[in-house]
Amino acid sequence: MKIWPMPTNCPVCQSNLVTTKLECSNCQTKVEGQFSPGRFARLTGEQIQFVETFLRARGNIKEVERELGISYPTVRGRLDAIVEVLGDRPAPPPVPEAPPAPKGEGRKEILQRLNQGEISTEEALKLLRGL
Repeated sequence: MKIWPMPTNCPVCQSNLVTTKLECSNCQTKVEGQFSPGRFARLTGEQIQFVETFLRARGNIKEVERELGISYPTVRGRLDAIVEVLGDRPAPPPVPEAPPAPKGEGRKEILQRLNQGEISTEEALKLLRGL
């Protein structure tokens, strides 16, 4: 017997669904009431896969970047979206000091580093202002 993921939203009006009956697949015991599916049921399939990857990488963002082939800002964005779905607001990320630009690094090199995810937008702006 195929078991499908539990729907969390009404297919008609998109409101939250409430589970009202649970049944044991072994002894057929039934429990009735109103049960919440929990906060993680609000995540999309893609978000659940991301969380699984994040956990396998033990929170190592560089490993998540490598495994999924995405940049640091994309990893942070997905994490922030998941935190928001779970009902918390993500804390604003600390703005690290921009690493000093190598001698002779110009606008083009700074933008390349930004594009490759080596530095954040804030770091790139600081470096560009310092030119």
